[in-house]
Amino acid sequence: MKTTLPAHFYGDPDAWARERKEVFGRAWLFIGHEAEAAAPGDWIAGDVAGYRLLAVRGRDGVLRAFHNVCRHRAGPLVSGTRGHCDGELVCGYHGWRYALDGRLRAATGFGTAEGFDPRDFGLFALRLEIWRGLVFVVLDPEAAPLAEFVAPLERLLTARGLDISPPLLRRTHDLACDWKVYAENYLEGYHIDAVHPLLAEELGPRADYRISIDGDLVVQQAVGVNDGPQAGVWGWLWPNLGINVYRDSAMIERITPTGPGRVRLDYLFLGDNGPEALTEILAASDRLTAEDAAICEAVQANLSAGQYDRGVLSGQHERAVGWFQDRIAALHPTP
Repeated sequence: MKTTLPAHFYGDPDAWARERKEVFGRAWLFIGHEAEAAAPGDWIAGDVAGYRLLAVRGRDGVLRAFHNVCRHRAGPLVSGTRGHCDGELVCGYHGWRYALDGRLRAATGFGTAEGFDPRDFGLFALRLEIWRGLVFVVLDPEAAPLAEFVAPLERLLTARGLDISPPLLRRTHDLACDWKVYAENYLEGYHIDAVHPLLAEELGPRADYRISIDGDLVVQQAVGVNDGPQAGVWGWLWPNLGINVYRDSAMIERITPTGPGRVRLDYLFLGDNGPEALTEILAASDRLTAEDAAICEAVQANLSAGQYDRGVLSGQHERAVGWFQDRIAALHPTP
């Protein structure tokens, strides 16, 4: 019998601090599609587990990544998820100006200071790599190349002849639950009959629902009935990225922890036929997200209530949840 993680791991500030450093501080993190920053001066940005990330297209056409923090007094360089700057990044606090390659161009109005050398105050750079148009950054300079991380997903897409379509639109949803609660919900289909009745009708018998684990990738596959829009393949890359391939489109789902007991879902919808072609999939997405949000927030409330400590996992349906929880447990002291 395999038991679950202790309830106090979900929403505990100490657990959150360890996971922020040891999980998100070491993993490749998705921030957007390169087409969202196509021209020099275009940028995309995101806040993942408190790490404020920025990628900007340089004058030379190269996309570079930095922390979205000025070297003066930690002001923001950009606000929002995407935009354009005219040839330089300008701090929104005191106006320090940076070239698109991260060099400090002007410490605006700073004056003279003994020992101050602008060459020592460029932006904090990050490693950036692109896979099939998707932009990833990593804080850990010793992390393995992105290609190794996504290799199982690359094999899956290649075998099925699937491509990553251009980006169409973004959506976000804020949930009152720990990021692990939502990730575990994503990693099993055991709850579908009870929580997603319409999806259950589309997918057919649970015998047609399969889960496999390959390296850092969990793959969930379902055979749909009546060619429903949700039938397809769901790939989940450690630690927080879902790549959902549907009948007519695809969606990148980033599970973005915003603090202990809080999570934001960042959706990037992809397709070749324009946003108007997403009407059906957006309606289904809104319905599924609302259903998942309701159950995940209820679970979080019960985890925080103090009565429940540990449960038990199904070897038939929750193998990927156990895989995920084993990785999380390895980060924390044994009680």
